[in-house]
Amino acid sequence: MRIIAGKAGRIAIKVPKAVTRPTTDFVRQAVFSILGVRVEEARILDLFAGSGALGLEALSRGAASCIFVDEHRTVEKVLHENLEKSRLEGARVVKADVHSWVARDVGSYDLIFVDPPYAKYPTDRDHLKELFAKGALAQRLAEGGLLIAEQSIGEAVREGAGLIFLERREYGSSAILLYAKADAS
Repeated sequence: MRIIAGKAGRIAIKVPKAVTRPTTDFVRQAVFSILGVRVEEARILDLFAGSGALGLEALSRGAASCIFVDEHRTVEKVLHENLEKSRLEGARVVKADVHSWVARDVGSYDLIFVDPPYAKYPTDRDHLKELFAKGALAQRLAEGGLLIAEQSIGEAVREGAGLIFLERREYGSSAILLYAKADAS
């Protein structure tokens, strides 16, 4: 796995395999092609950060800042190593439960990446459904911002409180969902 483009392009990054399912290079390239210049100087929130591939790619392409949130200690360690190796600035790593952290956060973000573990079985926690139902993500999204969620292609499009669904794109076994903040008026 590597950072694809920008000032840290081609730098290999570590992946904490035991606790993550990293976004592939192909899917990341597609996401950043969709985002284009929106990334430059953007404030990023990377939830369920894993290896940090999405946030690292954004920082490499000129994002002003990125907060990486994940609950696993292994992920926290790998994120710090990837940030040190890439020498990207503007990052903050938060080891916390994503749901609790989002509920207390008061930041505003231009781009929010949400790539939770896929719910493979009916008894698995559906993180995306839960986060969308609470409406906290819409409160964190800046005006004109985008929320980019990744899920299995077998899952239905999620409705999000305070969010407008824009588009779904499928790449292999992954689906990328794009959302904007609903008009407050």
